[in-house]
Amino acid sequence: MKNAAIMGYGTIGSGVAEILEENRDVIARAAGEEIRLKYVLDLRDFPGSPVEDKLIHDFSMIEQDRDVELVVETMGGINPAYPFVKACLLAEKHVITSNKALVAAHGSELLAIAREKQVNFFFEASVGGGIPIIRTLYDCLMGEKIEGLTGILNGTTNFILTKMDKEGWTFDQALKEAQCLGYAERNPEADVEGHDTCRKIAILTSMAVGKEVNYEDIYMEGITRITDIDVQYAEKLGMSIKLIGASRLQADGMVSAYVLPLMISREHPLYSVNDVFNGILVKGTMLGTSMYYGSGAGKLPTASAVVADMIHGVRNAGRNVELGWSAEKQAVAPMEMNVFRYFIRVAGQPEDRLSDLMTFGPLEVVSTGKNDEFAIISKEMPEANFREEAAGVEGIRSVIRVEL
Repeated sequence: MKNAAIMGYGTIGSGVAEILEENRDVIARAAGEEIRLKYVLDLRDFPGSPVEDKLIHDFSMIEQDRDVELVVETMGGINPAYPFVKACLLAEKHVITSNKALVAAHGSELLAIAREKQVNFFFEASVGGGIPIIRTLYDCLMGEKIEGLTGILNGTTNFILTKMDKEGWTFDQALKEAQCLGYAERNPEADVEGHDTCRKIAILTSMAVGKEVNYEDIYMEGITRITDIDVQYAEKLGMSIKLIGASRLQADGMVSAYVLPLMISREHPLYSVNDVFNGILVKGTMLGTSMYYGSGAGKLPTASAVVADMIHGVRNAGRNVELGWSAEKQAVAPMEMNVFRYFIRVAGQPEDRLSDLMTFGPLEVVSTGKNDEFAIISKEMPEANFREEAAGVEGIRSVIRVEL
């Protein structure tokens, strides 16, 4: 029997405890022995809860108890998650986390400690919720050279954009509904400004290249400037707007990476990924493109990924599983080097303005019947060239990049 502790009894932590109890026999068969929950660390008390007799408030009880071999971190954030996780690894305990902020900020160091101590730092649930994408990259695709990753990696923003697309809601209406349903926090900045997606694409890219990709080096835009008018244009074009995190390995060894709202066509594999679901495309040199789809968040889907990592830890007791990346820094190419087509909304009428816009051409012109504006889709242009040309054009109301 292996003893486990959960740090953080919120949505995911309580889900882990529930699965450990409900699927006790299934987990024991898969792990080869029973996993017993010994402690639940939280600042709060939960009188009447199923884990009431396991609740503690002192982290040192977990750190110093040599009988606890598995520690689950579901607190979120950096502090106190980082010092607690580091201490557990140094105490030669396997650590499993769903915390993308922790993995993105301190993954290199924590993976190195785990290797040194011959334990494991597993983080399947940090990207894609219940989608098994981390293990896919280091196990199922171990013979592949990964050329590119493209994903809808945040369920909250995808829910908002789906409501705007399918039901004609405004951004504010869709955000409010997401908050009412528990998909968005009271302060939704991490989701809607792209920070969450940025951390996840940094983790995936680090996995793919084997080096540390600093999420702060990745160009990022959120969805707060997307309007219902933009969505109307996209529909007329047979497209949909999605918040996409993407990275590409370049021939010079640099990585191109960004988080952006992109217009994608109906033929794009991610076009039909709606609501709170996530979809991830992985392009390998031999396999080509494969897609992974499922619940990108939620109590039980994410907790299921955590429990799978716990089983993986039991199966590899006393042995470090080779995964992750080194501390060597991966160079990220400047955003200005990326090439897109651009959807541009412009004030005025085509007959009056097209001569001003030919620098973006040849142009595709589109109108939704509004009297005071129209839109164009530009030719393929490097970001640097587009910015230079756009700076000299008056009356631009909105710009959204278009997936090539």
